[in-house]
Amino acid sequence: MALRTPLIIVNLKTYPQGYGDAGIALCRDMAAVAEESGACLAAATSAVDLRRYAHKSGIPVLAQHVDAMPTGAYTGAVLPEAAAAAGAVGTLINHAERQLEWPTIEATLSHARKAGLTTVLCTADVEATARGAALRPDYVAVEPPELIGGDISVSTARPEVISDSVAAVAGSNVPLLCGAGVKTQVDVTKAMELGAAGILLASGVVKAPKPRTVLEELVQGL
Repeated sequence: MALRTPLIIVNLKTYPQGYGDAGIALCRDMAAVAEESGACLAAATSAVDLRRYAHKSGIPVLAQHVDAMPTGAYTGAVLPEAAAAAGAVGTLINHAERQLEWPTIEATLSHARKAGLTTVLCTADVEATARGAALRPDYVAVEPPELIGGDISVSTARPEVISDSVAAVAGSNVPLLCGAGVKTQVDVTKAMELGAAGILLASGVVKAPKPRTVLEELVQGL
């Protein structure tokens, strides 16, 4: 199952609602909404749940992080090859909660590509978005860190981050996703109107009392 735009990626992080049986139930809700709406919904899961979710959820699954390590004596590393073998279609790279230095970002992008993973490079601002797009990931996802997990979305609080980031990636032809504080259809609609190709979000879905209802609303904004 390949990713396509417009796209919603839900990062399950390590929320209790996002791993084990609870997490796969959420992913199956995502699969149902995707089938009903025709939208592309994907989940970024923990390495522990990756294989199970990839084969049992009915949606594309990404790793939340991979390491640019070769096979061998690297205890605890999450290899891109292992993620791909488990069924991941792609991976997040450089999420705000798992930041990397630029040389490591470049190495991770290269390693993930060789493993056949779709790469979603996370950035914090317009400058990083432009620099990241030049490395030719499959997607760039801009998320101002101060808005992550908050109640005000990037499309409301800092719409210029989206529009300026869209301009920054235009020459590279890299689709731009955006996130941070996204919770409603209005948030998604605003982001799409500003030129985004999709959304990366987490708590707005994962911690919602009725995540399927939220998902059904969000896809209407695409």
